[in-house]
Amino acid sequence: MNANQCDLGLIGLGVMGENLALNLESKGFSVAVFNRTTEVTDKFAAGRAQGKNIQPTRTLEEFVAALKKPRVAMMMVKAGAPVDAVIGQVAPLLERGDVLIDGGNSLFTDTERRGQELEGKGIHFVGMGVSGGEEGALKGPSLMPGGSRESWEIIAPIFRKIAAQVDGEPCCRYMGPDGAGHYVKMVHNGIEYGDIQLICESYAILNNVLEMDAAQLAEIFAEWNKGELESYLIEITSQIFRKIDPDTGKPLVDMILDKAGQKGTGIWTLQSAIRQFVVISTINAAVEARVVSSRKEERVAASKILPQPRARQFRGNRPRLVTAVRDALYASKIVSYAQGMELLRAASTGYNWNLNLSDIATIWRGGCIIRAKFLNRIVEAYQRDAALHNLLLDRYFTRIIRKAQRNWRLAVSTAIKHGVAVPAFSASLAYFDSYRSARLPANLLQAQRDFFGAHTYERVDKPGVFHTDWLDSEEKPAEKSTEAKTPEPHHVGE
Repeated sequence: MNANQCDLGLIGLGVMGENLALNLESKGFSVAVFNRTTEVTDKFAAGRAQGKNIQPTRTLEEFVAALKKPRVAMMMVKAGAPVDAVIGQVAPLLERGDVLIDGGNSLFTDTERRGQELEGKGIHFVGMGVSGGEEGALKGPSLMPGGSRESWEIIAPIFRKIAAQVDGEPCCRYMGPDGAGHYVKMVHNGIEYGDIQLICESYAILNNVLEMDAAQLAEIFAEWNKGELESYLIEITSQIFRKIDPDTGKPLVDMILDKAGQKGTGIWTLQSAIRQFVVISTINAAVEARVVSSRKEERVAASKILPQPRARQFRGNRPRLVTAVRDALYASKIVSYAQGMELLRAASTGYNWNLNLSDIATIWRGGCIIRAKFLNRIVEAYQRDAALHNLLLDRYFTRIIRKAQRNWRLAVSTAIKHGVAVPAFSASLAYFDSYRSARLPANLLQAQRDFFGAHTYERVDKPGVFHTDWLDSEEKPAEKSTEAKTPEPHHVGE
């Protein structure tokens, strides 16, 4: 292949990088590849890339020289310092109008910083969320690009072609400027945390309360995957329960240590939600559940000391509880997505990104880990009302919650009675109960804040902001009105 002939260049030949290169080539694009360790490039060239329209390069100079102008180069390297290192090496070799893409799970504020530095030199920078794991990368991922409109116009013909396709629509749309793409991917990962934890809690109830074995669980999840819960995660869960461990002959899932890992995107989502004053309690519960699980030795020791609930056999209606768990899973999943979408809306306003929530739900329907049938319902909800404040208020989802509510409460209360921890189910239900309440006990909370810190409060019967001397023996009505002052939503140092 001659110089300046490749449609796109890919830096970083880990599992995702290799599979993306093969995906690009299979869709008719010529690809130049580079990896810091030359042996990795050579192995790929001699193996999976052999005979394909993929050009291995040994130096970044050779890599850049292989690309058509305007050059499009994509990095698939570990988030953080490695991304800055690669940018530092490749940016001096690029020219004005070239496009550099970061396809890793970078923190959106890092993407904003990098974009400002590169755009100042005339180089376009795109922060692109890539979801779908290694299979998605190879066969068609969900892609969430953020950056300038101009850069999107240059790369759109390539990435819309290699993305997953649902109903003839590519799962790749322009998200918005600077860090928007990586922000959407971060929230996607947060929702993924919630989804996974809710499925694990369904398993915990069925396994601990109904004492179902892996074969029975496989059947139930396969059945659920035929209905409203149809999704990638429910599908793989049924397959996981069927896998037998060759060493022991037991279900493999029963042999796996209950100690979860995480790479940080869930925690980033929580930190951003706190800054935006948005409640994402389901995702929060999911992140915390992973943290608790990681303290395995501590939990084993505690299990020998702390009191257990009285052992009881479930004497209720077994099929009814299975249905209740399914309904609790669906209702909690709706809450999790409602919270995630509210966070996206808040960030869109806060960062002036003008995110299109219908577009986001559309591109999550295929290729990505949270792909699910019910994302079509979310797309429809935002098509009915683009300004919809909370998904729960859409008529379709209100109807689902109305039908599921009784079973949702039954599943959670049964778990509590039997001592099965269901933090994400409980957090989802508590959010729903709070959001549907016209009056919450925050009136007492405001009184306490005013008592110990003179933080003031508003009244239900007249306008203004008030403060009371709570230790005044005469209990005079609040007089100290300071009309100009508005109560803060949050005070540091309370």
